[in-house]
Amino acid sequence: MKNKLLVLIGLAVSPLVVAQGKKDKIDLVPNNKEHRVDVKVNGADFTSYFYPNDSVLKKPVLYPIRTAKGTLITRGYPFATRAGERVDHPHHVGMWFNYEYVNGFDFWNNSTAIKDRSKYGTIKHTGISNLKSGFGKASLDVTADWIDTDGKGKTLLKEKTTYVFQSMGNVRVIDRITTLEAQNEEVKFNDVKDGLFAIRLARELEHPSDKPDVFVDANGIETKVDKLDNTGITGNYHSSEGINGEATWSTRAKWMNLGGKIKDEDIAVAIIDHPKNLNYPSYWHTRGYGLFSVNPLGEKVFTKGAKETNFTLAPHQSVTFRYRTVIKSGKVSDEELNKLAADFAK
Repeated sequence: MKNKLLVLIGLAVSPLVVAQGKKDKIDLVPNNKEHRVDVKVNGADFTSYFYPNDSVLKKPVLYPIRTAKGTLITRGYPFATRAGERVDHPHHVGMWFNYEYVNGFDFWNNSTAIKDRSKYGTIKHTGISNLKSGFGKASLDVTADWIDTDGKGKTLLKEKTTYVFQSMGNVRVIDRITTLEAQNEEVKFNDVKDGLFAIRLARELEHPSDKPDVFVDANGIETKVDKLDNTGITGNYHSSEGINGEATWSTRAKWMNLGGKIKDEDIAVAIIDHPKNLNYPSYWHTRGYGLFSVNPLGEKVFTKGAKETNFTLAPHQSVTFRYRTVIKSGKVSDEELNKLAADFAK
């Protein structure tokens, strides 16, 4: 497969969104003082592109994220902890894109909680190149550098990302198109489980947990995930291939839907893969404790050694990844997601 994937695709408002009626007004509002761009729909908060100093967070993220009714679907911790939620994995913030092994540096697990960060990488926001509000759709273009040695060493990758925000009625859509370009040396993405595009969900959208667990990162650091009270915990994964629950972990699918309920609101959060992405349809890193991730590069981990993907970019070569996230206040059918996936594929 060629390492260089060309042009960013044009993204139209999906048929599902158009069919629901009048287009909403989406405004992108820069807040340079607080290092964010707020995304507002008809004046109400939807999400923010958040790029604080790396002494606070080691990557830019979308945080927090809300449904059309204003309900938070992302975990609050570590910036706005809510009662009853988990406080594990402080690097799981909002919605993000990074990887556990890039030339030996771990960009996924880096956080201020790590004492020795010499083998961890940092993604530094470098600019906003386009900001366009609109009706039904708005777009934001940003750039970032992937820097080794906790952001103090070499720039391994230059990133260009386009976010496209869509809204109509009870549906929100976020498309993320990210191009990574290697700089002056070869860049290798070793086959590991922690990547690539992810969201950390609110406690109510987790699967009911029946046991505690311990997770270890690439540098041997352990993180404990405790069993908590399952009252009001309603999450359930469902894949395009008909697999459900935590059995979806390590399986391949064109899309993955996480359905659940917060108070009296039915909520669906779905991530859609793109046919032009590497290793399509991707493997899914779907954890019951609230980590919802798609990782096309973890083949060895997810197949228990049957296959292996070690992806390499030569100097100045690039690769593009495309993901669509659908957030619906209400339940979403397989038919709706298949239509959204087909639209995204165009």
